[in-house]
Amino acid sequence: MRDAIKTKSSIIEAASILFNTKGYKATSLSDITKTTKLTKGAIYRHFQDKSELEKETLTYMCNTLRIDLRERIKCQPDTQSKLHAVLVYFKEYSIHPPFVGGCPLMNAAIESDDTDPKLKQVAKEIMLSLHQTIVALLDNGKKHGDVRSSFDSNGFASLMIGALEGGVMMMKVSDDSKHLKSVIDYIEKEINNLK
Repeated sequence: MRDAIKTKSSIIEAASILFNTKGYKATSLSDITKTTKLTKGAIYRHFQDKSELEKETLTYMCNTLRIDLRERIKCQPDTQSKLHAVLVYFKEYSIHPPFVGGCPLMNAAIESDDTDPKLKQVAKEIMLSLHQTIVALLDNGKKHGDVRSSFDSNGFASLMIGALEGGVMMMKVSDDSKHLKSVIDYIEKEINNLK
């Protein structure tokens, strides 16, 4: 049983690099078999089809990011510090990205938008979960006096996610981190005015 779990994990890890750099549709099952040195039959013992592998791989990549980010947030004493930890994570992301090829959520969302409703649904659920996490963090900050009660938690969460994802996209397209840095600097100023 342990070998089956290990094999499935190794397939997902190999597929994550391919999907995040080549794209989900451009990556063939032959690419995956070549990289993993497994047969198609061996891969299909672990995944019903390529679509299931795509969904599980996206979930794996985003969970990896989410767990790392959660650990950084958890140890911070207040709302502002927790939000600054998110920004520090994105600053480091520009230097040492956890996955080659850019943000897995953004890559999957763009590629699946009009072509793959199943993958789009997974991306949507992950994005909504991230949004809800930031809203909950801000609403909790309101209860503890870190955030003014009239602050628009939903609007700020949308702005923060959209700006950071857009900053990553601009950084990738221009091969220059100045755009992401500008986004982070702007959000930092907004975080300092939460009270």
